[in-house]
Amino acid sequence: MRLFYIALVLLLIALPVSADENYYQEQIKPLLAMKCSACHGALKQEADLRLDAGRLIHSGGASGSVLDLEHPAKSELLTRIQSDDADLRMPPEGEGEPLSAEQVQLLSTWVQAGAKFPDAEEVPPDPRKHWSYQAPLKADVPQIKNELGEVHPIDAFLLAKLEARQIAAAPLASPATSVRRLYLDLVGLPPTADQQHAYINDSSPGAWNHLVDELLDDPAYGERWGRHWMDVWRYSDWDGYKNELRGSQRHIWRWRDWIIESVNADKPYDQMIAEMLAADELAPTDQATLRATGFLARNFHKSNRNIWLDATVEHTAKAFLGMTIDCARCHDHKYDPISQSEYYAMRAVFEPHEVRTEQLSGEADLLKQGLVRAYDAKPNAQTYLYVAGNEKHPDKEHPLEPGLPGVIELSYKPQAVELPPLAVFPSLQEYIESEQIQAAEAKVKADEKKLAESTNPNDKPLNEQALSASSAELKALRHRWTADRAKYADKVTPDKLQPLARQAVQAESSAKLERARHTLLVRQQSLKQAEASDQPDDKKKAAIEKARKEVEEASKKQEEAAGLATKQDATAYTSVGTAYPVTSTGRRTALAQWITDRHNPLTARVAVNHIWMRHFGEPLVENVFDFGLRSPRPEHVELLDWLAIELMEHDWSMKHLHRLIVTSAAYRRASSVSGKRFTVNLEQDPDNLLLWRSNVQRLDAESIRDSVLHVAGSLDRTLGGPDIDFEQGEKVHRRSLYFRHAYEKQMQMLVTFDAAAPNECYRRSPSIIPQQALALSNSSLVVEQARKLAARLNDAEPDTEKFIHRAFEAVLCRDCTPEELAACRDFLSNQSERLSQPESLTPIAGVAKAGVPAANNSTQRARENLVHVLFNHNDFVTVR
Repeated sequence: MRLFYIALVLLLIALPVSADENYYQEQIKPLLAMKCSACHGALKQEADLRLDAGRLIHSGGASGSVLDLEHPAKSELLTRIQSDDADLRMPPEGEGEPLSAEQVQLLSTWVQAGAKFPDAEEVPPDPRKHWSYQAPLKADVPQIKNELGEVHPIDAFLLAKLEARQIAAAPLASPATSVRRLYLDLVGLPPTADQQHAYINDSSPGAWNHLVDELLDDPAYGERWGRHWMDVWRYSDWDGYKNELRGSQRHIWRWRDWIIESVNADKPYDQMIAEMLAADELAPTDQATLRATGFLARNFHKSNRNIWLDATVEHTAKAFLGMTIDCARCHDHKYDPISQSEYYAMRAVFEPHEVRTEQLSGEADLLKQGLVRAYDAKPNAQTYLYVAGNEKHPDKEHPLEPGLPGVIELSYKPQAVELPPLAVFPSLQEYIESEQIQAAEAKVKADEKKLAESTNPNDKPLNEQALSASSAELKALRHRWTADRAKYADKVTPDKLQPLARQAVQAESSAKLERARHTLLVRQQSLKQAEASDQPDDKKKAAIEKARKEVEEASKKQEEAAGLATKQDATAYTSVGTAYPVTSTGRRTALAQWITDRHNPLTARVAVNHIWMRHFGEPLVENVFDFGLRSPRPEHVELLDWLAIELMEHDWSMKHLHRLIVTSAAYRRASSVSGKRFTVNLEQDPDNLLLWRSNVQRLDAESIRDSVLHVAGSLDRTLGGPDIDFEQGEKVHRRSLYFRHAYEKQMQMLVTFDAAAPNECYRRSPSIIPQQALALSNSSLVVEQARKLAARLNDAEPDTEKFIHRAFEAVLCRDCTPEELAACRDFLSNQSERLSQPESLTPIAGVAKAGVPAANNSTQRARENLVHVLFNHNDFVTVR
């Protein structure tokens, strides 16, 4: 290898070189940023050497120059990247892969040519001064009116930039287009024809604002925007096989319902963050609020606790702060000012927490129902830095205290939280005692009835013993509850608790003895039956032997129970529930306070960016989960900061932010424009970075499926409830966000249209693939809804042309053009004639059978086909 590099360098020296300043910008600077900047950049300067700017490379470091322009091959920059000595070679072992031969050639070519760089090259500043780490400032709104005659802050900021660049804004979209956009944006469903006409015919000045308020108050708003936040917060239903739990948690749907309810109630965004991270400390007995900690429970990973905690740290930072702190798990962050120790200090915030499932009213079986919630199980759990990120090599000599990245200069001071009795011993819920006692009483009554109704004298001893056992168990249960209430609710002193505990022990021992006696009688009866059996000898012998062993085991257990019943001083009874720690660390509450502090420069910006992206199709900051050094200062940073402060000043109200955005002229602009002046726009700003027009967007997967059902009048608008089997998506007509969503458990139609990945989906990436057209063409759901809608439209309008107009309005929320009208009229005529001759048609094998049969009438069946075609129209899945 060494000989290869020497030969390569000698060859390069012999070649003519023409590496100019552009060569540096295009080839060298990106290479050095990738390979060297982590240790020799603005953030960190090993040996006082920086390699992130040309003049700094020429300046060298503590050991002198790294360039020798008279003898380029001897330049330390080149010799160190080619060294065979692991202690000398750069990057160091464990800090990155050695440079490839091609990369060495690039650097050698540049050095041989004189290591040229642009004189105007800017030296990267201190990363702590990066725009996103500075508190947002609320700039004065430019005094520019939009075409609505208002100085709307969003329009003012955008129009000021357009005027400065001499770019004209697109006109407002048509009322029909605007209304459809607003409905799909705020509630995820298109307007009906009546709803469209109601707005279009409303000439009052406040019609648009009134419609906005109406949609923000619609429960469907919470479902629409709840699904958006479920993307960001990585919602995933339980993942497992049969009853096995691998990831997430059972009953996590309660967190989904909490999200929807919170969004609908316009719960402040900062409060939502606090409840998701620390509801168990902030509202430890409020079951409705505790659902929020599903954010933490969702990260559960059965096979490896480290995977669980890594995901929690990573996605807490990405979701709320736009920070890629996970890059520091193995080494100091290569771009942002975050050290490896800070990563593990943040992990220490979550180290004590676990997940538990608590019983809810009406069902004791936690596999069927329960409240999943987080809590601090191990307050004293230690956190160790994993050397090079390897969990097999923890640095146990230096345990880390909980802490947060210092680049955000806010204090972090957790304080332990004393928990109330109901949080420590959740079985104190009144319904739990009531349901347990009622179940025990019901067992006694059933045994009493069985004894009274028994007519066989041989069964009497067994039935009497069964009653004795259930009665003793009821008595023991009452005593155990008395002792537990005294211990956890009343917190009596040990001397007062001891007699209650002793009574509970004695009653429980008696109950165990009575139940053991009953079991022995049952086994003895089985033995008698086996001995009296008329089975073949070999089977009879085996049955008798098995029954005798069971009798012997039951007899031993009875003896053991009898021995326990004689102990008078024992106080260790079986508790009626599980007790948990009496204090919580307060670490996650302090984290929530740190994240939602008004002086935290990231939180409000990140939230605004997510909301903006889902309204406009493009974010203000391109990488929605990384606001670090790899995110350059955005074009509209003044607007971003203004909106971030506006959000905080209005009690973190998301509805306020939505209202502000959708009442702007920018939101209501047309997406397609024509004319000479807009040709200039396309030349100057082809990517619409200045937002002079609206962006065309593809509907997300859930809205496509939901819209099919909604347009046909079939959508079940029931809110909330347990997740529905994803395989029932073609048959059950609930909104799509209620279907099971987990690894390998997703509705195929949603996956085809780029539904969120359960593991991570901060931003969906729409694709265009043939399977999407096939999904709408072949889906039994779409076929049956087309038939339903066609029947309804046909009943309302038998005239062919009027039917076509109404079909376009119903499905596409617009009228047909003259050309479309003519094409549809011809289609209906030809298709009706074709369908009237069924013997000439070729059956298609393998097509899923729709729940609604095709019409017998060829004319009506042709109309069904037309509606089905409109469901497959590009305008149905597109927001313009």
